[in-house]
Amino acid sequence: MNLIKMGILVCLAMLISLPTLVSASAIKKTVEAVHLERTKLSGKQVQIRGKVVKVNNGIMKRNFLHVKDGSGKEGTDDLIVTSKQTANIGDDVTVIGTVVLDTDFGFGYAYPLLVEKSEIQKH
Repeated sequence: MNLIKMGILVCLAMLISLPTLVSASAIKKTVEAVHLERTKLSGKQVQIRGKVVKVNNGIMKRNFLHVKDGSGKEGTDDLIVTSKQTANIGDDVTVIGTVVLDTDFGFGYAYPLLVEKSEIQKH
C-alpha cells in the first residue's frame, strides 16, 4: 500500500513540475527571430513574450492570437499563435508553442508560419 501512495505522489510531483519542464526546453526568441529562423525552428518549441494585438476565438476548435513584441518590421513583426487558451487585446503574455510551417486549413486559410498548441501565460 505504501508503494502505491509513493507512486501517486511521484506522479503528482511530475505533473506539477511539467509546465516548468516544458518552458525550460523552449527556445526564447523574439517575434522577428521566429520569422527569420522559421526553417531552423520548425517543429521546435519556442517561447515569446509580447503583447496581444488581435484575437479570434473559437475557430476550428482553437483560438488565434496575434502577438507583437516590438521587434521586426512589416512582415516579421506579428506572430500568429494558436491555443486552447485565450487572452485579451493589450494583454502582456508569454507564449510557449511549437513552430509549424505551411499550414493550409482549406477555404483560403493558409499560414506560412504559426506557433501552434501554445500555452499562454498572462503577466
